Amino acid sequence: MISLSVKNQQEAVPLDFQGLKAAARAVLEGEGIASAKVAFAFMDDATIHLLNKRHLQHDEPTDVLTFPYTAPDAKRLEGDIAIGAEVGKRQAEERGHDVHAELCLYVIHGCLHLCGYDDKDSRSAADMRVKEREYLMKLGLPDITDG
Repeated sequence: MISLSVKNQQEAVPLDFQGLKAAARAVLEGEGIASAKVAFAFMDDATIHLLNKRHLQHDEPTDVLTFPYTAPDAKRLEGDIAIGAEVGKRQAEERGHDVHAELCLYVIHGCLHLCGYDDKDSRSAADMRVKEREYLMKLGLPDITDG
């Protein structure tokens, strides 16, 4: 069973809870995950900035932070994903597309991290972009990836 929860900790962007959960479910099921418990928290700039500084020593707001609690090959996948909603809103406006698509991309990205993908080097980042595009297409969303 896949259990997904979405917590809204910001007021800048209205959230399509069902659409965001559908994006997460598409990735988890697509990656062969049968059992998972994943919580998403959509945050304002100040909150995600604090988390980014505390956990990665990056002194700025960010788009996605993933906190896996189990290994990607665990029987039950568990983790939390923090998403910068205001970052998403700015990115969507700057790039001229819908904020919902941007936030779905962040959900997809975070879920791929939980499933074991990383973007630490150019090769793995390129592989991750391919998977992001695959799931955006599967959801009927435009390709808004960076490469």
